[in-house]
Amino acid sequence: MNILFLCTGNSCRSILGEATFNHLAPPGWQALSAGSHPTGKVHPRSLALLAREGISTEGYHSKSWDDLPVTPDIVITVCASAAGETCPAYLGPVLRTHWGVDDPAHATGTDAEIDAAFMQAYRILRARIEAFIALPLDELKNDRNRFKVELDRIGTLLP
Repeated sequence: MNILFLCTGNSCRSILGEATFNHLAPPGWQALSAGSHPTGKVHPRSLALLAREGISTEGYHSKSWDDLPVTPDIVITVCASAAGETCPAYLGPVLRTHWGVDDPAHATGTDAEIDAAFMQAYRILRARIEAFIALPLDELKNDRNRFKVELDRIGTLLP
């Protein structure tokens, strides 16, 4: 199964989701990330946070959803639509869910406050990814309706 973490810029949240999912993923499951309007670079604080957490940062880069090497089976949007951010709509016959997370790239304040915003985004995504992986995946991949309900529920979880 291929999981796509999708947002607008593909520089922070979707990269954190992709790298964290791949770090924790069961065999045969792989995450990708992309943006509808990619920034062209991964935010350095995202890479630093992943490295501190012991998650490989090799090969991650900001890319367009037009450049995906595979068709995703599941698309997880991570935009914070409550903050007025437009979430891209991925077209195609895929299972879609929304896991809104505030964009740490827009955090302001001291270095410590900005780092805390990145850590908060990471903790939310990691908790949701761990809940996803804890699901009975072999059972759910054959029941799309139940899988969708579970993914939507996970999108409301906070660490």
